Amino acid sequence: MKSVSTLLMTLLLAAFPMTTHAQASGDGGRFVKREIVLDGAVHRYQVFVPDAAVAGEHPPVILFLHGTGERGSDGDKQTQVGLGPYVRTHMNSFPAIAVFPQAPDDRDWIGETVDMALAMLEAATGEFHGDRDRTYLTGLSMGGYGTWETALTEPQRFAALVPVCGAIHPPRPERQTLAVTRLMDSDAPYRTLAERLRHLPIWIFHGARDDVVPTTDDHRIFAALIDAGADARYTEFPDDNHNAWDSTYRSAGMWEWLFKQNRSH
Repeated sequence: MKSVSTLLMTLLLAAFPMTTHAQASGDGGRFVKREIVLDGAVHRYQVFVPDAAVAGEHPPVILFLHGTGERGSDGDKQTQVGLGPYVRTHMNSFPAIAVFPQAPDDRDWIGETVDMALAMLEAATGEFHGDRDRTYLTGLSMGGYGTWETALTEPQRFAALVPVCGAIHPPRPERQTLAVTRLMDSDAPYRTLAERLRHLPIWIFHGARDDVVPTTDDHRIFAALIDAGADARYTEFPDDNHNAWDSTYRSAGMWEWLFKQNRSH
């Protein structure tokens, strides 16, 4: 559950966003920098705002969760790997708002860090008039784990999920914090995840040669989702190691599928 300060800060940012020039039709997409203050700490993030001529009055919204290497406080590294580079090469045609939170150096996408990302999503959705019924969640590696954690935190918030090279169990003992904590009390975590999220369209991506996060968990997650009757897909790139995100975000089929998903349906 979000803390009271997180909820209050979300409402304040939605009501009084940082000053920005209105996005005019035909101006092209752009990245804007934003800040949010939670429990006295400043957190920087970025938002990609699409060209209004391409995206329309209420664009879809994507929340992107980065991997371990992009943690920090500069407010920029999280846009340099994964979704950010893809968006930059399609600045004038990408039709969605994309929100890029950044986890602090010593944190994973668990607990207060998830609350922070959700507060940033709310603030950006309000400021740039995003479509709440077409809001999507994706993340890579640590952010793949975070995709499951965030979806379980707010299971009714998103219209679809795209976890990339993630899992629910830590890949090695020293990364225990990567565990999807909302499943750790369950004696059947795969079935529990599938039951809680079976209402969501989900497309999982992984590299077949991944030697950082093995494909084992994703195989079991996908099987559990299918058993639960979920609208789930699984794609494994045969030549990819841990970096399955470049192949994922270059996939025209993934984007075509994603932008069709609507929570109101």
